Amino acid sequence: MIQIRSPHLEGAEVAWFAPLCNGDDEFLGHHDSRYKSDWSNTSNVLLTADRMGYRNILCPSSYQVGQDTLTFASAVAPLTSNINILAAIRCGEVHPPMLGRAIATLDHILKGRLTINIISSNLPGTDLSSAERYQRSREVIEILKQGWTQDHIDFKGEFYNIQLDNTAPVKTYQQNGGPLLYFGGYSPPAVDLCAEHCDVYLMWPETEGRLQELMKNMSEKAARYGRKVDFGLRVHVIVRETEEEVRAAADRLMTYVEDEKGKEIRERALDAKSYGVSRQSEIRAMSKDDGFVEPHLWTGIGRARSGCGAAIVGNPDQVVQKIKRYMDMGIRAFIFSGYPHADECKLFAKYVLPQIKTFSMPEMQGRKLAHEPLSPLAAGERF
Repeated sequence: MIQIRSPHLEGAEVAWFAPLCNGDDEFLGHHDSRYKSDWSNTSNVLLTADRMGYRNILCPSSYQVGQDTLTFASAVAPLTSNINILAAIRCGEVHPPMLGRAIATLDHILKGRLTINIISSNLPGTDLSSAERYQRSREVIEILKQGWTQDHIDFKGEFYNIQLDNTAPVKTYQQNGGPLLYFGGYSPPAVDLCAEHCDVYLMWPETEGRLQELMKNMSEKAARYGRKVDFGLRVHVIVRETEEEVRAAADRLMTYVEDEKGKEIRERALDAKSYGVSRQSEIRAMSKDDGFVEPHLWTGIGRARSGCGAAIVGNPDQVVQKIKRYMDMGIRAFIFSGYPHADECKLFAKYVLPQIKTFSMPEMQGRKLAHEPLSPLAAGERF
């Protein structure tokens, strides 16, 4: 049986994606400098999502290209009005007490509108096993939580041995354990880590049956720790007024993608050989000739990117109904994206967002947030 932390709520957290890692374009596989990962383009995407009413936005992390996640989030935070920020951190990249200090500082800047995406990938030049990577992440999380809630960090593990007074003002703005932790991973050590320590289990798009299997497995693992987690879906979206228009938009997006080019794009990512990426390849292989693996779930987009490799594709009613099917399954958080990101953000906000009752995950889980403007600028002055 699938058990979630917020079964009584009818709405969902609808989030967008900020392309910090140079993943924005009008055509996949055909880079245009107008969409490069710089402050101007990426902050415009985030502020557009804020203005349009999205409740959260993922700021991802990459070692290869793009901008620094926490620096970007800190700079854009005072320009936002209501949106939460989901900042990705790579465990092991920064000494945990210093990382905890940075996150606490950002949480204060945002007045509690901060959530954290835990990433456990190898650092460049390292090759830890899956079990080792997730053990390192477990230790990082435990140290972070000690630093946010206690006056002394006292930790000894396989990767870290830290005894540190923590009486200076580095506690988070959110006083009930710090920001919520979002997490994605499929291997047994990953599932166990999320079940023990994290709040929202993020999945990449798969068939509804495969998603339900993942959710059931996570629910059973979390129950062993006396916990429940909420579930989230990271997925692309293409929506247009008619089904004919949306199919044409999907075809147009892939104009420059040939098999060899797509393979080169997929394999350049640091996580290209991960289990999660292999599952995306599996659903692409299961799809029909038109790329649809089930109604309105199109895997063609995965031909030209690693990681999240499918999109909800349809007219407004079709997209809304697909999202509501996921909500009926128990999914409470959605991170959408599209190409180019600012344009699709506006289209989704126009056609779909008004038809979904939205919350933020901290609100869903009973956390008190300060949804008030963080800047004296009027909304019209920001755009």
